[in-house]
Amino acid sequence: MKHLRALAVKFLASLVLLYVILGLMYDMSFTNVFLISLFLGLASYVIGDLFLLPKTNNTIATLADFGLAFMIIWILGESLTYGESLLLASLISAAGVALFEYFFHKYVAGNILEGGEKQYRNTNYQYQTEASEEFYPVKPDVRSEDESEK
Repeated sequence: MKHLRALAVKFLASLVLLYVILGLMYDMSFTNVFLISLFLGLASYVIGDLFLLPKTNNTIATLADFGLAFMIIWILGESLTYGESLLLASLISAAGVALFEYFFHKYVAGNILEGGEKQYRNTNYQYQTEASEEFYPVKPDVRSEDESEK
């Protein structure tokens, strides 16, 4: 149930954000924005929130979500519409989605994922030291002797 609520929040936020950017600013139809938001919400929740976020930190997951959002918005936008290029619109939309994702990851890490915000990495350090003998025996230095001893 927690996952469905988080997925619904993610979908609605991305729908509103993408409709403002793509629908109102770039005249994309609501149906196309709805399809892009649906696909983006599902893909980024599974990949970014459930797979990457527990293994990495918020910054890495947000950057991955930026790249994923850019690719999904650009590819689906180009295939669903015709006319001008949506490269700039995809970059602006992906930046807005990434900003939302940064705060959404904090919510997911604290409320949805097991273990809360504490992320432990299982590390097993195996330090080794080395000891050895000198390679060459120490010879007395001829230059260090006093001149008076000769």
